[in-house]
Amino acid sequence: MQTLLKSLLLFCCVLRMKCLDNGLALTPPMGWLSWTRFMCQTDCVKYPKHCISEDLFLEMADVLVKEGYQAAGYNRVNIDDCWMTKTRDKNGRLVADPVRFSHGISWLADQIHKRGLLMGIYSNFGQRTCMGFAGTDLNNIETDALTYAEFNADYLKFDGCFQPENRLNQAYPKMGESLNRTGRSMVYSCSWPYYILTVAKRQPDYPSVVKHCNLWRNYDDIQINWPSVLSIIDFYDANQDMFAKFHGPSHWNDPDMIIVGNQGLTSDQALVQMALWCLWSAPLLMSNDLREMMPGTREILLNKRLIAVDQDPLGIMGKRFKQDNDIGYYRKPVTPLVNGKHSFVFVVFNRAATKTSVTLDFALLGLEEALIYDVVDLVSGEQLNRLTIADTINLEIRSTSVAVLKATPLLLNTNAQRDGDEKSSITIFPYIIAILALVFYLLAFRPKRYVRLLIGCLLAFALYKLYVNSYGL
Repeated sequence: MQTLLKSLLLFCCVLRMKCLDNGLALTPPMGWLSWTRFMCQTDCVKYPKHCISEDLFLEMADVLVKEGYQAAGYNRVNIDDCWMTKTRDKNGRLVADPVRFSHGISWLADQIHKRGLLMGIYSNFGQRTCMGFAGTDLNNIETDALTYAEFNADYLKFDGCFQPENRLNQAYPKMGESLNRTGRSMVYSCSWPYYILTVAKRQPDYPSVVKHCNLWRNYDDIQINWPSVLSIIDFYDANQDMFAKFHGPSHWNDPDMIIVGNQGLTSDQALVQMALWCLWSAPLLMSNDLREMMPGTREILLNKRLIAVDQDPLGIMGKRFKQDNDIGYYRKPVTPLVNGKHSFVFVVFNRAATKTSVTLDFALLGLEEALIYDVVDLVSGEQLNRLTIADTINLEIRSTSVAVLKATPLLLNTNAQRDGDEKSSITIFPYIIAILALVFYLLAFRPKRYVRLLIGCLLAFALYKLYVNSYGL
């Protein structure tokens, strides 16, 4: 049923080309991004293994494939700033640096695609990028969108350095619409809210951001140190109710790159970042040197149980529900649903400088009183006891570390479950027929615009009812 829902959502999104409901990023994007680890190093003579060049991106692509990252879901290789020349070519097009990208971006995209991966590209709104390379001004947006499509790019990160709010509000929607018109599927990552909320200290127009962007930044760039990670956690905790309202499939808050694997975090602190980013259903875009990882960090990044929390099809942003001195308690509803009841993931975060003992009282976690839960430690994979809200769990959490548990309700009455499944199938069948009929009418008869709008509303209602009945919401 989840596959059917995703297919129908994708098809209907493709029919709506006026905004960036492009059917992409139905789960948070995963992959690798160059910026935080390699920034704008362009001296390939002095730093041949660490400069922004086609060789760097191909080496990272090879590691993603050979060391299990691709199989775990990390399927993108994203280029950030400094790939282009300082000026446009004689035709007004962006071009790659001819020395560092001697074969061109289209060739690089082809090589990445041959490895079964996707390629992302970068630009900044304005005449210059953040690092002074050729940027994308208002009059270049349509041309550059076509250029990215010709590159066979699969993703655009569009930055907004040095621009006032009124120009940002023009540029970001225009780029999203221009990407759609190219006909190529490109995930659209915006820095739009960051420059308004964090830089200008004003309230972003989040409904417009959701309409035009697949994911967006809200806060400062991450740095390779624990205080930076902690500042992002604090910011998202403080603004979680606002962010969660606009968060879900195809539109994600992006707390910035995963820096796990770099020097600067302990293995426990690396686990904190991975756990909370997954709890938030945040994009998992690593920025590290995959060739030289800190011990123990690869296992954190490849933890399939945590990744499943991040990629949960409901796409709900988990929230902190309690803070007790240095101990933060977080909760996220996830699948599977059993008899219409959610499973839950809980993160307990110890900020203290010492190991702390925590008694987790299930009566305070918002679980159902009448149910028994299977509880699993998502870090170790250990199966804990079957528990009810009358039970407690004693946890020993190391300094600046987390415990991560998943509680899944058990079927208490298999006959009732079977009856519920049959009733659910009967309930959703008419909506499936209605959706297929409406889609057939659109394709076969190509009705006038006002009829298409009416059919679009009916499709949206039918999809909503199908979703509600399927998940028991």
